[in-house]
Amino acid sequence: MPDETRITDQWVLERRGPKNRLDPEHAYAAVFEEELDANGVLSPTAAVFLTNRECPFRCVMCDLWRNTLDETVPAGAIATQIRTALAGLPAVRQIKLYNAGSFFDPAAIPPSEDDAIAEIVSGFDRVIVEAHPGFLTGVYAERCLRFRDRLRGRLEVAIGLETAHAPTLARLNKRMTLESFRAGAAFLVEHGIDLRVFILLNPPFLAGEAAVEWACRSIDVAADGGATACAVIPTRGGNGAMETLADAVERPRLQALERVIEYAVSRKDLRVFADLWDIEQFFDCDCSSARRDRLQQINREQVSSVPVSCERCDRVS
Repeated sequence: MPDETRITDQWVLERRGPKNRLDPEHAYAAVFEEELDANGVLSPTAAVFLTNRECPFRCVMCDLWRNTLDETVPAGAIATQIRTALAGLPAVRQIKLYNAGSFFDPAAIPPSEDDAIAEIVSGFDRVIVEAHPGFLTGVYAERCLRFRDRLRGRLEVAIGLETAHAPTLARLNKRMTLESFRAGAAFLVEHGIDLRVFILLNPPFLAGEAAVEWACRSIDVAADGGATACAVIPTRGGNGAMETLADAVERPRLQALERVIEYAVSRKDLRVFADLWDIEQFFDCDCSSARRDRLQQINREQVSSVPVSCERCDRVS
């Protein structure tokens, strides 16, 4: 795509396929995982992917809209989703309530649900939600603080920085700047709420060595903003817009993901996790499964392990 191409909501919407059919009374996914917590202990964790109204931001790389609704859920639906999801999982100590948008967006998660949600998760050490910086200001900030105060455990909010490369961030149609990210991060830190940051490897318009460099720089920005954890996500295709941008998108390689994770671990001032969901789509060599296993080990131990040796990949890189 030419550099002057302007990504807009309409441009993104015109390239979409259909959404999945969802039941507003059920989370569209719920998984059990173990994540190294702030104390260096593997903590049993529930990740519940809530069914709710679509996010108002149409980011060019996003495919999470596939599992969203066009309308706000009925009263009580979110609490029902969480109860049902937890009933099907082993006992956990922390929970991620991810909603393909912003937890404090009233069109996605009705504020009237906050008391019931807080009661359901009252026994957990940590509750992790996600929010765009735009939903951490004004009345949304007040809601965030009220929700924090309802919890017995600690609240953590994840912000999708995506990239600290300002020109690329501006082209993602995320309606966020480095300044608004820093403002959101500062609000959370000031009010005793932990910050988690999502970072993309190879977002549109960043490739090769630049993609690795800016993923590492993005981790620096996250750490400087007070993040205690980062998740590095290989950018995936399949949403229509990414296919249109094929000339501006480079498929991430596991070796690049390893380099970024190794850098972050070497900082020793925050936890970093390689997002390994559906990581097999990035397999391109016989050594790929060994690289996935190494990344899993680093996720669990936060220490770089012996690198995978592969004559073919070493030659390519």
